[in-house]
Amino acid sequence: MKLIGKNGPGAKPVVTEADTDAWAESQDERPGALPAQRTSGLADRRPTGGTGPDSLVHVSARQFAVAVGPYAVAAAAAPEPDQEGASFETALAAREQAALESRHRQAADEGDTDAASRLGALLLRRGDLEDAEPYLRSAAATGLRAAANNLGVLLHQQGHRAEAAHWWRQAAVAGSAPAAHALGLQMRDQGEEEAAEYWLHFAADHGHPLGAYALGDLMEHRRDVRAERWFKVSADAGHREAAYRLARMREAAGDKDTAETWYRTAAARSHARAALRLGVLLEERGEPEEAARWYRQSAQNGEPRAACALGFLLRDSGDLDAAAEWWQEAAEAGDGNAANALGALHAGRGEAATAEHWYRTALDAGDQNGAFNLGLLCAGAGRDQQAEQWYRRAAYAGHREACNALAVVLLQRGDESGAEPWFSKAAEAGSVDGAFNLGVLHAGRGEQRQAHEWYARAAAEGHGEAALQLAVAQEQRGSLPGALERYRQAAAGGSIEGAFRLASVLDRRGDADAEAEHWYAVAADAGHRRAQVRMGVRAAERGALEIAESWYRRAAEAGSRSAAFNLGLLLARQDSEAEAMLWYTRAADAGHGRAALRLALLALRRGEPVQAENWCRRAADYGPAEVAERAGRLLGALHAELSA
Repeated sequence: MKLIGKNGPGAKPVVTEADTDAWAESQDERPGALPAQRTSGLADRRPTGGTGPDSLVHVSARQFAVAVGPYAVAAAAAPEPDQEGASFETALAAREQAALESRHRQAADEGDTDAASRLGALLLRRGDLEDAEPYLRSAAATGLRAAANNLGVLLHQQGHRAEAAHWWRQAAVAGSAPAAHALGLQMRDQGEEEAAEYWLHFAADHGHPLGAYALGDLMEHRRDVRAERWFKVSADAGHREAAYRLARMREAAGDKDTAETWYRTAAARSHARAALRLGVLLEERGEPEEAARWYRQSAQNGEPRAACALGFLLRDSGDLDAAAEWWQEAAEAGDGNAANALGALHAGRGEAATAEHWYRTALDAGDQNGAFNLGLLCAGAGRDQQAEQWYRRAAYAGHREACNALAVVLLQRGDESGAEPWFSKAAEAGSVDGAFNLGVLHAGRGEQRQAHEWYARAAAEGHGEAALQLAVAQEQRGSLPGALERYRQAAAGGSIEGAFRLASVLDRRGDADAEAEHWYAVAADAGHRRAQVRMGVRAAERGALEIAESWYRRAAEAGSRSAAFNLGLLLARQDSEAEAMLWYTRAADAGHGRAALRLALLALRRGEPVQAENWCRRAADYGPAEVAERAGRLLGALHAELSA
C-alpha cells in the first residue's frame, strides 16, 4: 500500500469572494421608470456626471487659503525627506475635506437639500452615522434618490432592515440601480426570491455590475441557465468574482479554452482562486513554468492550495527544499494535503518523528489521509496495534484505502469474517485494491463467479493484477483472443507477470516477434527472472553473446537456476570452464536436473566416478523424465565399471 496524497489542487471551492457594492450613488435627479420587461442586457449608457460623494472637488491654492487660512508651522522637527511629500498631500487632502464639509454644512443648514444629501453622504463615508442621518432624512424626504439610497445604507448598518428597504425601494422606483441592487439582496436574504430577481434584474439592466453578478448568483443557485449570461455581463464590466464563476461554468461544460480566458481575466485582477484554477489548467496542459507563476501569485494572495500545488511542481522539478517551504506555508495555513506531503517527505528521509507531526497536523486540518498515513508509518515501524487503530479511525471516516488496509490486517490475523465487510466497503467506495482483494477472498473460497466480477471491476480501473487473473482464466478455458486482450490490459496496468505471459503467448503464436520482444524486455527490466532468461536465449540465438551473458547473469544472481545453467553453458563454450562449473553447481544445488547431469559428465571426464555417481543420483531425482532416464543409464554404466 502506497502513501495516499493529492499532486494537485482539484477541490471545488465553496467560499465565494464578495466584491462590495458602492455605498453611495452620484446624484442624478432625473426620474427613471421601472422596466416593463427583464430581457434587455446591460445598458450601454453611462451615468451622467453628478456632484455626489464620489466626485472629487478640486480647490485652487488661492481658494483654499481664502477659505481655510494659511498653513500652521509645526514646532516639531521637519519630516524626513522621503516623507515630506506624503505629509503635505495628507494635510492638503484633510484641509480640502474640511473645507468641503464646511461649505456643504453651511448650505444644508440654510435649506439646500442637495447640500444636505452631499453632506450626509460625506459623513456616512466617514462613519459618523448619527450626524449623517438627519441630513440624509431631510434630503430623502424631498425625493432625492441618492439621499434615499444612502439613508437605506445607513439604516441597514444600524440594523433597521425594514426601514432601510423602504428607502431603497423609494430610490429604486426613482431609478437608482445601487438601491435596486441593495433591495434585491435584502429580498434574497429574506427568502423572497421572486422579488429579489425583479430588483436585481432592474439593477443589472441599468448598468450595475454588482446587480448583474447577484442576479447570476441567484440564477445559478436555482440552476437557471441564464446565470451564465449575467455573470458575463458583470465580468465584462470588471467584476472579478463574476469572471471566476463564469470560468468555472465553462470548465464544467468542457469548454476549457473559454474557461482559461476568464480565469486569466479574474487572475489578472488578483483573484486568488482563479489564479489557482488557471495554474491547474496549465499544469494539465504540460506548461509547468507558467502554472508555477500563477500558483505563486495565488499563494501570495492567500490561497494555501496554490502554495501546496506549487510545492508539488517544485518537487517534480527536483527542488525539494523549495517544495518543503511552500508546503509548510500551506500546511500552517490549514491545508491538510500539504501537511501530508511534508509528512511523506520526512518519512522518506527516515525522520519518523517529524513525519508523524505533519501527519497529525493534516488530521487536525480534517484530512483523513493523515490518519491513514499515520497507520502506514506505524506499520513500517512495527507498531502494528497503533497502525490498526489509525487505519480504523480513517476507515470509519470513509477513507477507502484505510478500509482496504484494515481488512488486510484483519485477514492476516485470520479474521476473514471481519475483513470481508471492510474489503466490500473499500471496493464499493472505489478502491481498486479493495475490489481486487475481495476477488482474491472469493477465489480462495472457490467462488469463481464472484471473484471474476470483482476482478473485472478492478481491471476496468486499470488494476493489472486483476486483469492477469482474468487472462489466466481465459487461457485455461482455451479462449486465446480473450486471454490476449486481458494480458495486454494486465501489462498496460503494470503487471510484470502479465507482460511476461503476454510475450510468451505472442512468442508461441510466432506472428508478433517484435511485440513479444518488447514485452519480454519490459518484464526483464522490471526484474522478472524468466523474462530475463528469455531475453538471454533470444540474444544467444542472434549471436549477441555478450548481451545474452548479461541477461543470464542478472537472472542467475537473482536466483534463477535456469539462468545459472544457461550461463554455465555459455561460459563453457567460451573456454571459461572453471566459472562454468560454479554456475552449474549453483543451478544443480537449486534442483536443476540438467545441471546435475552436466556435472556428472564433467566428473567422469576428470576421472572422478564417485563424484559422478552422486551427481547422477541427483539428476535422476530432479528430472525431468528424459534427464532422469539418461542419468539412470549413466548410473548403470558406472556400476558396471566400478564392479568390474
